[in-house]
Amino acid sequence: MTSQKDLMAAGAWYSCLDDELEGLRMRARNAVHAHNHLPPGDRQTLSAPLRALFAAVGPDCLIEAPFHCSYGMNIHLGRAVYMNAGCVILDSAPVHIGDGTMIGPLTQILCAEHHKNADERTKGMEIALPVTIGRNVWIGAGAIILPGVTVHDQAIVAAGAVVTQDVEAGQTVKGVPARR
Repeated sequence: MTSQKDLMAAGAWYSCLDDELEGLRMRARNAVHAHNHLPPGDRQTLSAPLRALFAAVGPDCLIEAPFHCSYGMNIHLGRAVYMNAGCVILDSAPVHIGDGTMIGPLTQILCAEHHKNADERTKGMEIALPVTIGRNVWIGAGAIILPGVTVHDQAIVAAGAVVTQDVEAGQTVKGVPARR
């Protein structure tokens, strides 16, 4: 029998109401809580609780508090990634953030899509799609990056944009939905 965690990792439909997944989310909540309650002087680089939680972390990364993620184990940070206060990454699928990327406050990166059928939603059914953000990307305050999106190298996502589709390298997008 395939576990819900395995189904989630495979990009198949899974139930987020699973006990194993709840345990992984609790692990993430504990690490996030520890990070968010460190004295400011102890957060000069990526905090130890988040460093231990994330899948991969390059040097010189900084995540301002408060921060929230759902699992953490699917987050991959390149070198010198900066996230301002209030960022949320719901990483039920892999999230890759490239070198030198700057993410504005209150940005949300979302991987899960809930089932469109109400009965299936009640059972916690969702599917997770990866999000990739390239190198030297700038994401403005309050932007929302939806499941399955790739923001290519050196792109700019304006503040408040809702990114529903891929953003090409060097392109600037804005609005709801985000467009050139």
